[in-house]
Amino acid sequence: MIKIMKQVSIISFIATLSFLLLNIILSKSIFTTLAITSGTVFYHFAIRLIIGYAVDGVFKNRMDYNKGWFKPKAFEEKLYQSLRVKNWKTKMPTAVPESFDLKNKTPYDVAGAMCQAEIVHEIIILASFLPIVATVWFGAFWVFFITSLLAALYDMVFVIIQRYNRPRILRLAEKTRSKK
Repeated sequence: MIKIMKQVSIISFIATLSFLLLNIILSKSIFTTLAITSGTVFYHFAIRLIIGYAVDGVFKNRMDYNKGWFKPKAFEEKLYQSLRVKNWKTKMPTAVPESFDLKNKTPYDVAGAMCQAEIVHEIIILASFLPIVATVWFGAFWVFFITSLLAALYDMVFVIIQRYNRPRILRLAEKTRSKK
């Protein structure tokens, strides 16, 4: 998944520069539109990589799952049942699957990685709205708002998955520990 994200980032960056250059040379508004579109794609993919690497560089999948932020909230289980998270969670991609591999990691290690993944996606949700600032130069508020909202909702799905799975992993960890 990381490889695809890097490829999309590179391609969309090159496309942005190309369309900007074509706009300068040919002065056609279509190239402005294409530059903005590819630039927005670049931003949304690159920011995911940057935030992921930055958080990993600081925490190295060692977040404390006992902290209050990571504790399940009273409403969550009912919410996850109504969203039917169990039915679709495995259909979503995982950026770094080896971080969640119970064959090579303890359940406690996986829980720490889940906390880190949650934080990464929560930061990305906030960063998803930064392109709205571009409306100062380009207008089209609703275009930037809608793409930002869709990007944020996409990352919210991953926050939900992490929060849904973490209590289950911790129960598994306790069962494993009590058997020893």
